[in-house]
Amino acid sequence: MASRTAGEDRIRDRIDVAPRFTQADVMRLNNLFRGQDAAEAVASVMGAGLIGETAIVSSFGAESAVLLHLVTTAAPGIPVLFLDTGKHFPETLAYRDELAARLKLNMVNLTPDAEELAAKDSTELRWSYDPDGCCEIRKVRPLEKALADFDASITGRKGFQSATRQGLARFELDGDTGRLKFNPLANWTREQLDAYFAEHDLPRHPLEAEGYPSIGCSPCTSKVQPGEDPRSGRWRGWDKTECGIHSAVTPIGDDPATDPAF
Repeated sequence: MASRTAGEDRIRDRIDVAPRFTQADVMRLNNLFRGQDAAEAVASVMGAGLIGETAIVSSFGAESAVLLHLVTTAAPGIPVLFLDTGKHFPETLAYRDELAARLKLNMVNLTPDAEELAAKDSTELRWSYDPDGCCEIRKVRPLEKALADFDASITGRKGFQSATRQGLARFELDGDTGRLKFNPLANWTREQLDAYFAEHDLPRHPLEAEGYPSIGCSPCTSKVQPGEDPRSGRWRGWDKTECGIHSAVTPIGDDPATDPAF
């Protein structure tokens, strides 16, 4: 057996444990796409593969059709993750199916773990006394498991939706996971959304006309009165503004180097 020379020493395998994205990456991306409109930014980001393996996270709520149309126009076949909690309005499930067929979406329906549901929500009433725990079981954990295979997710969040989303940046870190969140519509207004719906003849969620501008699970979603935040009907009466898959926005601050990329 031939001996190994010094130049032929075995190269040791190394495991890269560095985060996929850092705050420096977020700042760079926000600056890179400053001034581009949403369609241009999405086309550039997806076309160049700048954020790696990416999925859309969609609730198929009142404004979801805009994000889905805009992104899948640039990236047909991108996975669309839907949290099928078992608590959605029937109208939401029908809307999901309508948009999936219309836009030819690559749907991935995520469901809660059956054993965990049986152990922690056998009565299916956890939403009534522990909405955070209900969201953890039915949304947070299924999504975290699914997103382990991705480098980034695309969301439809917008700054105007509530006081806790004002100052939302186009790019942000997804907690401490090292994943990236891309919010193409961060600075869009209601008027821009309505114009996009009309321009592309997109169907509206049937509950929107009944007073539901933000639509989640049926037990925790109520109608919104004129002048209220669009998301004020979510978890009404509870000190809760997000389901747990997103956290309240921390404004970036006054440093021009970290301004949102609007």
